[in-house]
Amino acid sequence: MMVRDSGQEAAQRFLNFVNASPTPFHAVRCAAERLESAGFKKIRESDDWENGLQEGGRYYFTRNQSTLLAFTLPKKWKQGSGVSIVATHVDSPNLRVRPISKKEKVGYLQVGIETYGGGIWHTWFDRDLSLAGRVIVAAKDGSFSSRLVKIDRPILRIPSLAIHLDRNVNAEFRFNQETEFVPIAGLKAASSQGDSARAEPSMEIASNIQKNHHSQLLALLAQELSIQKEEIHDFELHLYDTQPSQFGGFDNEFIHSPRLDNQFSSFAAVEALAGSVSAQSYPLEGNVNAIALFNHEEVGSVSSTGAESDLVLTLINRLSPTPQLLAQSISRSFLISCDMGHAIHPNYTGKHEENHAPVINGGVVIKTNAKQRYSSDAIGSFLVKKLVERKGGKVQEYEVRNDMACGSTVGPALSKIGVRVVDVGLAMLSMHSVRETAGTKDVQNAIDLFSSFFEGFSELDSRVDLE
Repeated sequence: MMVRDSGQEAAQRFLNFVNASPTPFHAVRCAAERLESAGFKKIRESDDWENGLQEGGRYYFTRNQSTLLAFTLPKKWKQGSGVSIVATHVDSPNLRVRPISKKEKVGYLQVGIETYGGGIWHTWFDRDLSLAGRVIVAAKDGSFSSRLVKIDRPILRIPSLAIHLDRNVNAEFRFNQETEFVPIAGLKAASSQGDSARAEPSMEIASNIQKNHHSQLLALLAQELSIQKEEIHDFELHLYDTQPSQFGGFDNEFIHSPRLDNQFSSFAAVEALAGSVSAQSYPLEGNVNAIALFNHEEVGSVSSTGAESDLVLTLINRLSPTPQLLAQSISRSFLISCDMGHAIHPNYTGKHEENHAPVINGGVVIKTNAKQRYSSDAIGSFLVKKLVERKGGKVQEYEVRNDMACGSTVGPALSKIGVRVVDVGLAMLSMHSVRETAGTKDVQNAIDLFSSFFEGFSELDSRVDLE
């Protein structure tokens, strides 16, 4: 369903993006496709950048299919120039299939799962769940490839216990995540003909995973990929809710969707960078413009594809390859870390500090924490406000109550390399639920901030005297 206000077309494009991106792998692929449609060229970290990059060029690369970094070079680019970066993450709390997932209990076929991140796990009960991810596939010539898969129909379900068997459920709902949170996928009797127990024994080699999973699961993956199940050598599969993202509210002012944290910000970053290369204001000189879509933020960012990796520093270093040029580039760089923020909840207003209560569709939220759980300071906040002003937007402020713990994001991790960082977000409800709520207008608000950043940061920064 399209929203009535044509000014909110960006929100419709976001729905298409998130519906196609049940995993970080899919989000990175969708982002790459959007960038390529805007003329970006894919490069590899193993390439010779020194002889391959050109002034005025636009490039992107991925790492492990789950992280993406894209950048544009000004037409008069010089080594030592700063980098204007928008950093987000594409992972969200979810459930993931175990390496040995085959389970069976009282006639039910079940799939073993592990929780990922800090999800509101009770919201996953009684949802129509399916599977998506990547599969390692063998080819007839002996080579192997990693192929993405997304099954577009319900396969799994975590059924709740009937109230007749738990009379206190509405007063106190608790469950064991290991024993009472296992999805059902079928009935043994209904699947007896495909039961892996009746199959011929597989050759016992290390890369053969046939015995680790229900044969029905492997057959389903093989059908989706048009291969034989024996060609499947491994996979990473995530569970996702099959209910599509959609608009809600009397005036379609809401987006009800999974993975708003943080595909919302990631989509906006991709759109702004793609739009910047077609704008009349494409810079002749000044900073390199870049976006970084990270993985593993929800579990601490400590991985080769997380914000604690060398990804951003590697980019800056390869663009400015001597110690002096690198130091100059870092001092001229600025990074906007964008992750979703907490809108005030009408039923729990006491959870916000009374003067720091962002609202949905109220514009960009600047996130501050004196204990450095966020990296914002007065200078960074000022720069964001001036950039928002360029597009006629508004800003909101968020700071957690003193009697509550504060979350964090990729900003503090990235500040360690010496780049100036500010943490921002857009207001949402139900963060880390299987279904979250944000605002349709805030999609464009995020794009506007990032577009203003790419268009005007270098000139604005030149007018700010710090040292």
